[in-house]
Amino acid sequence: MKIAVIGLGYVGLPLAIEFGKKYRVVGFDINKKRVEELRAGYDHTLEADLKSMSLAITRFAENHETGLSFSSDIQDLKQCNIYIVTVPTPIDKFNTPDLAPLLKASEMLGKVLSKGDIVIYESTTYPGCTEDDCVPAIEQSSGLKFNVDFFAGYSPERINPGDKINTLTTIKKVTSGSTPEIAEFIDNLYSSIITAGTHKASSIKVAEASKIIENSQRDINISFVNELALIFDRIGIDTNEVLEAAGTKWNFLKYRPGLVGGHCISVDPYYLAKKAETLGYIPQVILSGRHVNNSIAPFIADKVVKLMISKDHKIKNSNVLLLGVTFKENCPDIRNTKVVDIYHALKEFDINIDIYDPWVDAAELQSEYGVSTVKSIDETKGYTAVILAVAHDEFKNFDFEKYHNQNAVIFDVKAIIDRRWVDGRL
Repeated sequence: MKIAVIGLGYVGLPLAIEFGKKYRVVGFDINKKRVEELRAGYDHTLEADLKSMSLAITRFAENHETGLSFSSDIQDLKQCNIYIVTVPTPIDKFNTPDLAPLLKASEMLGKVLSKGDIVIYESTTYPGCTEDDCVPAIEQSSGLKFNVDFFAGYSPERINPGDKINTLTTIKKVTSGSTPEIAEFIDNLYSSIITAGTHKASSIKVAEASKIIENSQRDINISFVNELALIFDRIGIDTNEVLEAAGTKWNFLKYRPGLVGGHCISVDPYYLAKKAETLGYIPQVILSGRHVNNSIAPFIADKVVKLMISKDHKIKNSNVLLLGVTFKENCPDIRNTKVVDIYHALKEFDINIDIYDPWVDAAELQSEYGVSTVKSIDETKGYTAVILAVAHDEFKNFDFEKYHNQNAVIFDVKAIIDRRWVDGRL
């Protein structure tokens, strides 16, 4: 077996490294800069086990039978017979699923496939996408016939960026295939690297659906506690204190309010909703949850401004420090971060905002969102508000007491600051 992993991001790179320990693997990405970075032994996502990656690269250099190499040249894919697609599945500005990366990857693979090859998709999408959208793109590009000349499978990714405990091999993997024989083959393939085991789904559609409801369920649960936060703010009680009290019952689910961003939870429900709408059903709960979660960033900004007014601070041209801008703690991932929404909502009040985040790639943030960061915190600026947006470890020992004593508003999005110094939190 010779495996090609298409897309070397948070999902594809760890997968390529793990398979590279046992098989011949080509890690492919259209981003030449990314390929050069990996060849040099560096990974800006910080998800890769660099030691394992180096060993896999060395193994290939020594025998060319197993190990890992990286490429952005489509010609290098022709030697492979198993293709695993891990490209992004984003949404556009109207929250409509954008299948362009997935379809372009499928069309590209159609140009290199040979008879008997297998294409396995890991990108999160709606049930039916693999067989109804991706496979036809391959057929049109290749001239090959599905389940006669080539085969397909789906094994949803379960990568959790920044998590060094629940990693690729320690999370049970769902697998599926376009025929019973291919399903068994794919299941055995993943079983060879996943120590936690696999679950073979009865069909590709079932596997696709299993992934998309994982994140949709979490999105809905978080939207419930976020709505509670909006209600309890009007009542004048602390949401987290209410949740701590309710959590004393054994079967209460301990979700916390907060920003819902990233590449999965804030995106996947739109894929499921779009599929439902094409079938004539308008989902109520799913889209309602999305609406609530999207309202949290502007709520935080408005709340901070009200707290500033209550402390007699001037709003226009005031200085605010925003701690953290990645979508979650202790990782550099800025995909669909909702912290940027707080930034833009505050800018509408003509507030000067300094974003400080030791994890973020400043150039990437500027390119993606048009937002800049500061390299260090300017102690002379006299911040009138400090917002903890992301719970990076670096912020756990931050001197919030000092700013509290200077009459600054302290707003704690993550509910981790000593309650004595906090003016507001979700």
